[in-house]
Amino acid sequence: MLMAHPAVLRNLMDQYDVLRILHTENGSAEVRRRMDDTAYTLCVLTGTRDVDAALRAAHHQLAGVRPHDDSLVPA
Repeated sequence: MLMAHPAVLRNLMDQYDVLRILHTENGSAEVRRRMDDTAYTLCVLTGTRDVDAALRAAHHQLAGVRPHDDSLVPA
């Protein structure tokens, strides 16, 4: 299985957290759509079917990653 770059996973997790908070505060349809899109992307990248499993899988994948992973930066 392909693995998403840690920076991508971290960014999506952060976006989902912010969108979840915004949706709780105001419940707008636009925020809900963006939250659903982010959840879907997390599911695809982690090979899961629901956002809770996707978040757990992303945390697990990030657990062994160096804090400043520069693996995409050319040597």
